[in-house]
Amino acid sequence: MHHFFLTPEQIGGKSVHITGGDVNHIRNVLRMRPGEQITVSGGEDGKEYRCEIEKIEEDCVTAKIMWVEESGAELPSRVCLFQGLPKGDKMELIIQKAVELGAAEIVPMATKRAVVRLDAKKEETKRKRWNAISESAAKQSKRGIVPEVTRVMNFAEAVEYAKQFDKKLIPYELAEDMERTRELIAGIEPGESVAVFIGPEGGFDEQEIELARAAGIQPLTLGRRILRTETAGMTVLSVLMFHLEVGK
Repeated sequence: MHHFFLTPEQIGGKSVHITGGDVNHIRNVLRMRPGEQITVSGGEDGKEYRCEIEKIEEDCVTAKIMWVEESGAELPSRVCLFQGLPKGDKMELIIQKAVELGAAEIVPMATKRAVVRLDAKKEETKRKRWNAISESAAKQSKRGIVPEVTRVMNFAEAVEYAKQFDKKLIPYELAEDMERTRELIAGIEPGESVAVFIGPEGGFDEQEIELARAAGIQPLTLGRRILRTETAGMTVLSVLMFHLEVGK
């Protein structure tokens, strides 16, 4: 069943009104007709609305609300992925999979060892593309929200931004002791917010790790193998998803 994201203003007591690019998608791509069912999310209330299309017009699709239920697709904790800018189009894959695995926000980082450098114009173009990928992944995985991909931050800005999170983790290739990693993950309680820092292909600079430590960001190991940047984030998010959802 096709899923769409609306603003609270588009959801009434008995019906929803879909506007913008989704109208063309419903009319000309999906070729849906009145009587077909869809699901929509308002994003802010955590609810999913099962609806039946009533009317398809040039600039608006109207659907009546059949029933409402809690989305149930969100993790019990807000998890933010701080991702060092990777080469090529790897960021697109990382965003897609992070959204599927439950990340609530993605912060691209310009770190010392990152090869990629974006000027303002390129960043704006990339960010639009990244947020479109986030929305598409959120629809596919039936998320209750569309995770935002923020502006690109330098490492110091990202560390400062992460101060709002309850738990902060940074996988580091020189960290040791898997038991410590297990303890850090096990110590995260549902409801606590979590920041996960992932370096680019070259990893983190030692000075960045020291800055992170000073800010209370905990280094951990992901095992004996060196993981690619696009694998490391997925690994941590997968472990967190399993930990947070067991017994939910």
